[in-house]
Amino acid sequence: MTAEAAEHLRIEISPGDAVSALLIRPPQARACYVFAHGAGAGMTHKSMATVATGLGERGIASLRYQFSYMEKGSKRPDAPKLAHAAVRAAVAEAARCCPSLPLVAGGRSFGGRMTSQAQALAPLSGVRGLAFLGFPLHPAGAPSSERAKHLADVEVPMLFLQGTRDALAELNLLEPVVKSLGSRATLHLLEGADHSFHVLKSSGRNDRAVLDEALDAFAAWIEDVVR
Repeated sequence: MTAEAAEHLRIEISPGDAVSALLIRPPQARACYVFAHGAGAGMTHKSMATVATGLGERGIASLRYQFSYMEKGSKRPDAPKLAHAAVRAAVAEAARCCPSLPLVAGGRSFGGRMTSQAQALAPLSGVRGLAFLGFPLHPAGAPSSERAKHLADVEVPMLFLQGTRDALAELNLLEPVVKSLGSRATLHLLEGADHSFHVLKSSGRNDRAVLDEALDAFAAWIEDVVR
């Protein structure tokens, strides 16, 4: 399964407001990941495509989609209420396209946080768990745990895939947050990786190896969540 094999979809968020989406469903898929993009790059960004393809190779379908602002070519992220509506519409579309598959939702950075906020406000129908590819705990240079308060209201399993050099999630703040969530939360640290899962050459590893580690951890976690 390759990025070229993705099925192009349209998702209606509200009357007159629809966004693009891409569905990859490998043979014998065992789950579908409803995959939201980060604040600065949309669903077609190379990093999004690489993750979706890698998940497909591991037997996990994915539906990645645009937020309204990205669809319109704006650089200003949507207000939470609109972003939450997009998350819910995407989850509903994934359920329609993949009715036999368990659903997991989340995304990169901003997309993951908007998904967790939506889930905290009212459970996303059919979603078994949330997976974050770099949860943005705080802005760079402004350490805080305020953005994590809503996670206490999320009652499904959560996976945090986080780089140890992530400037948007200092470990001395993130680790206590994850611990406070108890058995619902799993933290997998990617040694030497930043918020984009990039590693320095001096680490002795490359970005591909880090992403493979992250996706292998993701696939193992999903196996536990959907069994």
